[in-house]
Amino acid sequence: MSRTLTPPVRPEDGAANPRFLPAATMFTVTAGVLVALAALHLTQGTSTVDAGDLLRLATGSAEPGVWNVLSGARLPRLAAAVLVGIALGVSGSLLQSIARNPLASPDTLAVNAGAYLAVTVVAAFGITLPLLSGVGVAFLGAIATAALVLAMASGGGSATTRLILAGSATAMAANSVVSLLLIVFQQETMGLFAWGSGNLTLTGFAPLLQTGPLVALAVAGAIALASRLDVMRLGDDTAAGLGVHVRRTRLSAVVIALLLAACAVTVAGPIGFAGLAAPVAARLIAQKVPELLPHRALLLFSGLCGAIVIVGADVALRALVGAEHSVFIPVGVATTILGAGVMVWLARRMTGAGADDRPAMLHGAANRGRLAFGLIVAGLSAAVAAALIAGMLMGDQLLLGGDIWNWVQGRTGSAYTWIIDQRYPRVLAALLAGAALAAAGAVTQGVCRNPLAEPGIIGVTAGAGVGAVAFITLVPDAGTWTITGAAAAGGLAAFAIVYRLAWKGGLDTARLVLVGIGAAAIGMAACTLIILYSDPWNTPKAMTWLSGTTYGRTADRLLPLALALALIVPFLVAHRREIDLLSLDDDTPRVLGVRLERTRLLLLTAAAVLTAAAVAVVGVIAFVGLVAPHLARGLVGSRHTRVLPVAVLLGMLLVSVADTVGRTVIAPAQIPAGLVCALIGTPYFIWLLWRSRIRTA
Repeated sequence: MSRTLTPPVRPEDGAANPRFLPAATMFTVTAGVLVALAALHLTQGTSTVDAGDLLRLATGSAEPGVWNVLSGARLPRLAAAVLVGIALGVSGSLLQSIARNPLASPDTLAVNAGAYLAVTVVAAFGITLPLLSGVGVAFLGAIATAALVLAMASGGGSATTRLILAGSATAMAANSVVSLLLIVFQQETMGLFAWGSGNLTLTGFAPLLQTGPLVALAVAGAIALASRLDVMRLGDDTAAGLGVHVRRTRLSAVVIALLLAACAVTVAGPIGFAGLAAPVAARLIAQKVPELLPHRALLLFSGLCGAIVIVGADVALRALVGAEHSVFIPVGVATTILGAGVMVWLARRMTGAGADDRPAMLHGAANRGRLAFGLIVAGLSAAVAAALIAGMLMGDQLLLGGDIWNWVQGRTGSAYTWIIDQRYPRVLAALLAGAALAAAGAVTQGVCRNPLAEPGIIGVTAGAGVGAVAFITLVPDAGTWTITGAAAAGGLAAFAIVYRLAWKGGLDTARLVLVGIGAAAIGMAACTLIILYSDPWNTPKAMTWLSGTTYGRTADRLLPLALALALIVPFLVAHRREIDLLSLDDDTPRVLGVRLERTRLLLLTAAAVLTAAAVAVVGVIAFVGLVAPHLARGLVGSRHTRVLPVAVLLGMLLVSVADTVGRTVIAPAQIPAGLVCALIGTPYFIWLLWRSRIRTA
């Protein structure tokens, strides 16, 4: 029996012998979809101009006001969506080709975050620049963050988990600085919060007329590199042997990608994950239509897909929430939910993500003797006590120790009594939240065998935030226990979803982290959507909650968190041996009689409950669950008998100091404790990535 074998179509073959009809057909169909969406887009808005008015305008019989509406608002918004979509689509496609990583994008490489930070810094200090100079500022910020991420990820080649973690950490650091600037320079940065999620509202064509030619030149430059990018698919060595200057080509492509992203941020703000979703969709279609695989066609098609993503997201958002609310809700919220969903889907498809799966418990100092352990615990306990006292004394009004003593005895005046009554719940909230997050982080790292994991990275924090924000915003009269229950339910639901999506014939820790990061992005976008939809003028509420703060906490609100700690920490201590075994591998616990999946699920659920309770009290505080367990292992070794108490003390110390510093340094204004923790924890996280990069090398 004989059969005819058809050789596979390779990208370079498609480039040498193009068959234009299938590609042209696909371009035509896709362009038709974009035109249809654009026509629908023009019918949406707060005015009464509808499809009939547009038809009458085309025939010359429309009222004069119709053209004013179109030219003043709707056409600039549509043109901005198309321009930004093309820029992000081509940028993401270039980054994915250069990194050889389907998850590379302006978001996962922190390009958008760096550009947003640079623009915010300029605005905060009152520097007024022409638009093209603003593009240059955003471009410099994009270069700085992208270079840092690629360096941390060792170039971003195959280590997908490392690349995404480095990008997430760098983006969180940049966004923390942005949030700090928005709080400190409220007048100068007014309106940048909503713009920070991507805003297409323009009052004219001037920004587009200035950035449009720059985007066109950048796209032309990318097309000029297309043939060399096709050859580089064969590998760097082969490409160099065929005469391609690999380093120069890669550098040129990265610079063009960053310039396109900077143009997009300057026009519409950092629109989330559009630069990931559009190139992924283009490559999936190109697998069915191989004539689109050569970069000359793929880059243009990715830009076209990017325009469809942005215009389609804007159409869907305005159809879902209505024209009135869509003025306040950034289109980036919709693209983030869409793009992060694509990221989760890609993570589930990956068979290996390049994670560092070495046991978390082995990343620490040698186990110390009992005397050394006791001294460390005593020293940290003294430091926590000192932090508690400092927290009570410091703030917008400095107190003395005698004031606290008189308050304890009930002998203070009304003014000091009021100050201390407001302050002590905040100090206790910081201590309790730090303890809960640190304990949850120690368990998560040990059970997942991933030294870079924490409850926030696997989606629990965002899920708890969605639950709490929904009740705080939509049910203002909800009580403390209701909000805590909603946060716990949201956190547990998010964890259950992430765990189920990451399960594919077994739990792969790299997949768990990637799925969790995508779920966290969706959760934070949902928080922004809920707050802006319910009360678009009260963005400080969003900033406060999403930044993590102890402001306005009362003693009764601390009871659920204290109860969670009282019940769950002893449970974790009782299962410290199982955590040690799970930190080794999957086989050892089974041999020793541990029911692996049941135990893993119970421990991670306990960590999720602790995290949810902390989020319900103080909001979203990141990196405490990462930093405290690592420092604990560095001090006392890897056994969780010692790691858990030391991590708890370190978590209490970190959040308490962050809260005190935030209440004091710019008093009477305040910096949320979560921002201070992020600014402390992010450099440590980046250092961990750098250290592991050196060890790998």
